Amino acid sequence: MERTCARAMELGLPAVAFTEHADYTPWVLDPSLLDGDHQHLLANVGADNLLRPPPIDLDGYLECLRRCRERFPDLRILSGVELGEPHWHRDEAARLLSAGGFDRVLGSLHCLPAGDRFFESADLYLRQPAGEVLRQYLAEVCRMVAGWEAFEVLAHLDYAIRSWPAQAGPFDPYAFEDELRETLRVLAGAGRVLEVNTRGPMHPEIVRWWREEGGDAVSFGSDGHSPNALAFRFAEAAAMVEAQGFRPGRHPYDFWIR
Repeated sequence: MERTCARAMELGLPAVAFTEHADYTPWVLDPSLLDGDHQHLLANVGADNLLRPPPIDLDGYLECLRRCRERFPDLRILSGVELGEPHWHRDEAARLLSAGGFDRVLGSLHCLPAGDRFFESADLYLRQPAGEVLRQYLAEVCRMVAGWEAFEVLAHLDYAIRSWPAQAGPFDPYAFEDELRETLRVLAGAGRVLEVNTRGPMHPEIVRWWREEGGDAVSFGSDGHSPNALAFRFAEAAAMVEAQGFRPGRHPYDFWIR
């Protein structure tokens, strides 16, 4: 976190948010699907091939946050958490939010049920037709939005799109326009914020549909698990979002609004 703050100062960023992961769902993990940023997860995989996410070290996180704020007084540092599948773990998520007092609360969907186990989309693409997996993912996002009201921002709507299989051909958002629009409509109706995540491909069509379906605000996330990933492609993302009718808020750390 301290190295990331130092990187933010190098880049001239006025603010940074640390939205630490808090996941509760054990899922089947195929080690061959891990990229370089996620090899550390192997330490949490059991003999049954289930990844059991470790609990968030809230005390350690808050202490490091305090040190960062003392060391970098000219940088606005927001606390935050990204809750994985919070609608399946309401009690655990509620206890964490009560204890953490976070500035930003994100909701995200990392895995889906298949039989009596859970799998990431990249793994499900090896087992089911690609279109079926994506439609299942978007439907579950809608259930998450309806089933847990305490998160403000939907993280990486494109999570399942990132691992779209090559054998299915290039991903075409228009082939899933109805499902994407329905998901965005549910999100807008709940008064949430759509994150534009710059880690994967950015689709201006989705941001345009978000505005057309009543979405009022977007946030930016580089999904940076290392200091060098901070603000990755933010200039490109800002230009794309502005072209779709959104503009900066009053403060540099505000959401962009229509």
